[in-house]
Amino acid sequence: MRALTPLRRTAELRARQQPALRDIFLCHAWDDRRGAATELHDLLKAEGVSVWFSEKDIMLGQPFLREIDRGLAKSRTGLVLVTPALLKRVDSRGVSDKELSALLARDLLIPVVHETTYDDLRMVSPLLGSRNGLDTADDSMAVVAAKIAEMVAIEDD
Repeated sequence: MRALTPLRRTAELRARQQPALRDIFLCHAWDDRRGAATELHDLLKAEGVSVWFSEKDIMLGQPFLREIDRGLAKSRTGLVLVTPALLKRVDSRGVSDKELSALLARDLLIPVVHETTYDDLRMVSPLLGSRNGLDTADDSMAVVAAKIAEMVAIEDD
Protein backbone atom coordinates (compact mmCIF):
# COMPACT_ATOMS: atom_id res chain seq x y z
CA MET A 1 0.00 0.00 0.00
CA ARG A 2 2.75 2.44 0.90
CA ALA A 3 4.54 1.85 -2.37
CA LEU A 4 1.37 2.59 -4.36
CA THR A 5 0.30 5.67 -2.39
CA PRO A 6 2.54 8.11 -4.35
CA LEU A 7 1.24 6.68 -7.65
CA ARG A 8 -2.36 7.08 -6.50
CA ARG A 9 -1.73 10.66 -5.39
CA THR A 10 -0.11 11.46 -8.73
CA ALA A 11 -3.05 9.93 -10.61
CA GLU A 12 -5.58 11.88 -8.55
CA LEU A 13 -3.68 15.13 -9.06
CA ARG A 14 -3.43 14.59 -12.82
CA ALA A 15 -7.13 13.77 -13.02
CA ARG A 16 -7.99 17.08 -11.34
CA GLN A 17 -5.63 19.03 -13.61
CA GLN A 18 -6.82 17.55 -16.92
CA PRO A 19 -9.79 19.15 -18.66
CA ALA A 20 -12.85 16.95 -19.18
CA LEU A 21 -13.02 17.65 -22.91
CA ARG A 22 -9.97 18.18 -25.11
CA ASP A 23 -9.81 20.10 -28.36
CA ILE A 24 -7.67 17.50 -30.13
CA PHE A 25 -6.95 13.78 -29.90
CA LEU A 26 -3.48 13.27 -31.38
CA CYS A 27 -3.19 9.90 -33.12
CA HIS A 28 0.36 8.91 -34.01
CA ALA A 29 2.60 5.91 -34.51
CA TRP A 30 4.47 4.60 -31.50
CA ASP A 31 7.77 5.22 -33.29
CA ASP A 32 6.93 8.94 -33.62
CA ARG A 33 6.11 9.51 -29.94
CA ARG A 34 9.44 11.13 -29.07
CA GLY A 35 9.94 12.96 -32.36
CA ALA A 36 7.32 14.45 -34.66
CA ALA A 37 4.36 13.66 -32.36
CA THR A 38 5.95 15.39 -29.38
CA GLU A 39 6.93 18.34 -31.55
CA LEU A 40 3.37 18.74 -32.82
CA HIS A 41 1.93 18.27 -29.33
CA ASP A 42 4.22 20.94 -27.87
CA LEU A 43 3.47 23.41 -30.69
CA LEU A 44 -0.27 22.90 -30.28
CA LYS A 45 -0.05 23.41 -26.51
CA ALA A 46 1.95 26.61 -27.09
CA GLU A 47 -0.94 27.78 -29.31
CA GLY A 48 -3.38 27.18 -26.43
CA VAL A 49 -4.90 23.98 -27.81
CA SER A 50 -5.80 21.25 -25.31
CA VAL A 51 -4.41 17.98 -26.65
CA TRP A 52 -4.93 14.37 -25.63
CA PHE A 53 -1.51 12.80 -26.19
CA SER A 54 -0.65 9.28 -25.05
CA GLU A 55 2.82 10.25 -23.88
CA LYS A 56 1.31 12.74 -21.43
CA ASP A 57 -2.07 11.20 -20.68
CA ILE A 58 -1.47 7.50 -20.12
CA MET A 59 0.12 6.92 -16.76
CA LEU A 60 2.34 3.98 -15.96
CA GLY A 61 0.34 0.90 -15.14
CA GLN A 62 -2.81 2.06 -16.94
CA PRO A 63 -4.42 -0.15 -19.63
CA PHE A 64 -3.23 1.38 -22.89
CA LEU A 65 -6.22 0.61 -25.12
CA ARG A 66 -8.76 1.62 -22.47
CA GLU A 67 -7.02 4.97 -21.94
CA ILE A 68 -6.95 5.59 -25.70
CA ASP A 69 -10.66 4.82 -25.80
CA ARG A 70 -11.30 7.36 -23.03
CA GLY A 71 -9.14 9.93 -24.82
CA LEU A 72 -11.11 9.47 -28.02
CA ALA A 73 -14.39 9.87 -26.16
CA LYS A 74 -13.21 13.09 -24.50
CA SER A 75 -11.84 14.87 -27.58
CA ARG A 76 -13.73 17.06 -30.03
CA THR A 77 -11.44 16.66 -33.04
CA GLY A 78 -9.20 13.87 -34.25
CA LEU A 79 -5.77 14.70 -35.59
CA VAL A 80 -3.78 11.95 -37.32
CA LEU A 81 -0.05 12.50 -37.72
CA VAL A 82 0.60 10.55 -40.91
CA THR A 83 4.24 9.47 -41.14
CA PRO A 84 5.96 6.49 -42.75
CA ALA A 85 5.84 4.77 -39.34
CA LEU A 86 2.08 5.30 -39.04
CA LEU A 87 1.51 3.96 -42.56
CA LYS A 88 3.39 0.79 -41.60
CA ARG A 89 1.34 0.41 -38.38
CA VAL A 90 -1.98 0.90 -40.13
CA ASP A 91 -0.99 -1.51 -42.88
CA SER A 92 -0.10 -4.16 -40.26
CA ARG A 93 -3.28 -3.56 -38.20
CA GLY A 94 -1.59 -2.16 -35.08
CA VAL A 95 -3.02 0.06 -32.34
CA SER A 96 -2.95 3.01 -34.74
CA ASP A 97 -5.36 1.09 -36.94
CA LYS A 98 -7.90 0.85 -34.08
CA GLU A 99 -7.55 4.56 -33.28
CA LEU A 100 -7.86 5.43 -36.94
CA SER A 101 -11.04 3.37 -37.32
CA ALA A 102 -12.65 5.21 -34.41
CA LEU A 103 -11.50 8.58 -35.70
CA LEU A 104 -12.77 7.93 -39.24
CA ALA A 105 -16.28 7.57 -37.83
CA ARG A 106 -16.15 11.20 -36.67
CA ASP A 107 -17.20 14.25 -38.60
CA LEU A 108 -14.02 16.16 -37.92
CA LEU A 109 -10.76 14.36 -38.61
CA ILE A 110 -7.65 16.11 -39.86
CA PRO A 111 -4.68 14.29 -41.36
CA VAL A 112 -1.29 15.95 -41.01
CA VAL A 113 1.04 14.39 -43.57
CA HIS A 114 4.68 14.50 -42.46
CA GLU A 115 7.67 13.00 -44.32
CA THR A 116 5.34 11.09 -46.65
CA THR A 117 2.71 11.95 -49.26
CA TYR A 118 -1.03 11.88 -49.70
CA ASP A 119 -0.51 9.33 -52.48
CA ASP A 120 1.22 7.00 -49.99
CA LEU A 121 -1.59 7.60 -47.51
CA ARG A 122 -4.30 6.80 -50.07
CA MET A 123 -2.56 3.48 -50.81
CA VAL A 124 -3.00 2.44 -47.14
CA SER A 125 -6.17 4.33 -46.15
CA PRO A 126 -8.28 5.76 -48.98
CA LEU A 127 -10.80 7.11 -46.45
CA LEU A 128 -8.22 9.09 -44.48
CA GLY A 129 -6.49 10.12 -47.70
CA SER A 130 -9.75 11.62 -48.93
CA ARG A 131 -9.93 14.03 -45.97
CA ASN A 132 -8.78 17.61 -46.34
CA GLY A 133 -5.71 18.08 -44.20
CA LEU A 134 -2.30 19.64 -43.85
CA ASP A 135 1.12 18.71 -45.19
CA THR A 136 4.46 19.64 -43.62
CA ALA A 137 5.95 19.65 -47.13
CA ASP A 138 3.86 22.80 -47.69
CA ASP A 139 3.99 24.35 -44.21
CA SER A 140 6.32 24.02 -41.25
CA MET A 141 5.10 22.09 -38.22
CA ALA A 142 4.70 25.44 -36.42
CA VAL A 143 2.45 26.79 -39.19
CA VAL A 144 0.44 23.54 -39.15
CA ALA A 145 -0.08 23.94 -35.38
CA ALA A 146 -1.15 27.57 -35.84
CA LYS A 147 -3.70 26.56 -38.50
CA ILE A 148 -5.12 23.86 -36.23
CA ALA A 149 -5.33 26.35 -33.34
CA GLU A 150 -7.20 28.74 -35.61
CA MET A 151 -9.68 26.01 -36.52
CA VAL A 152 -10.18 25.14 -32.84
CA ALA A 153 -10.82 28.81 -32.03
CA ILE A 154 -13.46 28.99 -34.79
CA GLU A 155 -15.16 25.88 -33.37
CA ASP A 156 -15.31 27.58 -29.96
CA ASP A 157 -17.21 30.58 -31.35
